[in-house]
Amino acid sequence: MLGRLTWAAIPFNEPLPLISMGVILIVILAVLALVTVKGWWPYLWREWITSVDHKRIGVMYVVLGLVMLLRGYSDAIMMRTQQAIAIGSAQGYLPPDHYDQIFSAHGTIMIFFVAMPLVIGLMNFAVPLQLGVRDVAFPVLNSVSFWLTATGALLINLSLVIGNFARTGWMGYPPLSELAFSPDVGVDYYLWSLQISGIGTLLTGINFVTTILKLRAPGMTYFRMPVFCWTALASSLLIVAAFPVLTATFMMLLLDRYLGMHFFTNDAGGNQMMYVNLFWAWGHPEVYILILPAFGIFSEVVATFSGKGLFSYRSMVWATLAICVLSFMVWLHHFFTMGAGADVNAFFGIMSSIIAVPTGVKVFNWLFTMFRGRIVFHTPMLFAVGFIITFVIGGLTGVLLAVPPVDFVVHNSAFLVAHFHNVIIGGVLFGILAGINYWFPKAFGFTLDERFGHASFWCWLIGFYLAFMPLYALGLMGMTRRLQHIPDPSWRPLLLVAEIGAIVIFCGVLCQIAQLYVSIRTREQRQDVTGDPWNGRTLEWSTSSPPPAYNYAVLPKVETIDAFWQMKRMGRAPVKPAYEAIEVPHNSPAGFITAFFATIMGFSLIWHIWWLAILNFLAAIIVVLIAGWSTEREHEISAAEVAQLERAPA
Repeated sequence: MLGRLTWAAIPFNEPLPLISMGVILIVILAVLALVTVKGWWPYLWREWITSVDHKRIGVMYVVLGLVMLLRGYSDAIMMRTQQAIAIGSAQGYLPPDHYDQIFSAHGTIMIFFVAMPLVIGLMNFAVPLQLGVRDVAFPVLNSVSFWLTATGALLINLSLVIGNFARTGWMGYPPLSELAFSPDVGVDYYLWSLQISGIGTLLTGINFVTTILKLRAPGMTYFRMPVFCWTALASSLLIVAAFPVLTATFMMLLLDRYLGMHFFTNDAGGNQMMYVNLFWAWGHPEVYILILPAFGIFSEVVATFSGKGLFSYRSMVWATLAICVLSFMVWLHHFFTMGAGADVNAFFGIMSSIIAVPTGVKVFNWLFTMFRGRIVFHTPMLFAVGFIITFVIGGLTGVLLAVPPVDFVVHNSAFLVAHFHNVIIGGVLFGILAGINYWFPKAFGFTLDERFGHASFWCWLIGFYLAFMPLYALGLMGMTRRLQHIPDPSWRPLLLVAEIGAIVIFCGVLCQIAQLYVSIRTREQRQDVTGDPWNGRTLEWSTSSPPPAYNYAVLPKVETIDAFWQMKRMGRAPVKPAYEAIEVPHNSPAGFITAFFATIMGFSLIWHIWWLAILNFLAAIIVVLIAGWSTEREHEISAAEVAQLERAPA
């Protein structure tokens, strides 16, 4: 009746998971109680849970990513603490089995449920506004995408208290992920959570490709689009091309585990290296799925806070498109050690070096934009400057790893861990934090506190260097990845420095929480009444803060790049006060209900509760069909209502 699910699935004999479960349950119950006592359920259901407004969906993506960042960081600090104390004869506090689950969950959460939701959330919020349109191409599909991503995050968190998570690393390599070595549900949690969330991500990619190619303000040609829209387009194209590869790869591994097939086993004709090949055919484009939107954010931030147009806009666009294409030609550098041969390694080593060229073009463009500009060091600009320095270091170590003989020496070492975090934290996360500070006043109508913003930046920057620069040295000294116990006591000083760095980063997280709290408390004094707090250049700053549900009462007419900047220079209002009725999409519970059934289906598949999985799969399909065939999808806001909302006479 309940498949493999028994009381033994709950780790009563392990204190850490039980304590974590208790804390999480207390927090969840406290939040539910607060919402109930305050009577917020109708508002949350109407304005957020069932909303198909791209701005609100974007905010929910960002909230999900930030919550999961706390979960992923807790895993990181536990690993760093374990390595700092489990040296020589000391064994630390994490047993090997638990430690393996933690580093697997950390990588999975940070890539799929922190970086991806944060990047997609900012794209959701800003891209339609920058394009001068009223919503994405498929609003209901947008809601479904978000809730499927949330489903994957929920399933991974369930593995903390019901069963266990994978012990394979975040890549799930066979043979470790095959039944012979992982007979429990850990790998199943990994596979089904990523399959379900991956479908949501693929739908998002399709949505944004369609939106950017087909929905733009009148006069906005491709080469008048903001750079962030270009990077969002490139990222979405990569999603559409790469995520089906990951889905097919995971499906083959699921067939191995559930039906005894042999795609990736060592017997019956299987080949475990085929999994590695397919995984990284998705995995390296995934790096650029994350970093390209960050490049777009920095382009907007640097131009705005330098008071200048972006230097060589067209070269930025072509560099973005070059990265988009070249990202599919470098994946084999992730396994130079597999014995593919000198010719193959040489080709991918050369391509991995070449892809640094368009990235270098971008760096010089940002520097030339700042050159002789009137730079204002608000928090987003600080993250941009910190990014340029930090990301260049990460890029240079990446070029070093592109040399096959060097990679052969340091591939499985802490050097690679430092490089990867150098790119993801110094590039993607700094970009996300810059974007959140940059667009927050547009989303909520008031600016964030600059004092705590500056403090969080310095903590993140200093903490990053303390936490990961020692790992470069440790990698060159011979420290391999994923060590639960440190055999060489001479590594202790650098590991302690890395531990201090992780603590400083935590101070940065606390500063951001304090920044949000203080900003909300003092929001009356920091209101954005103009809609343009930064003297922005692109169209999103031409509408009110926060924007109305329809974004623009009258769609703006674009005549050049930096359209809003040009309007201000020419002394023209961004829109004409000739209001017409506007159709906006109805709220839809389809996304939330689909995700509800998908969650139960995923949990049932993990625990082999077949009857429940089938029922919920059918229920999810029915919900999707009902939503797809619905004819009442929009409602009209009359011209008089629009005029009233715009505070203008009808």
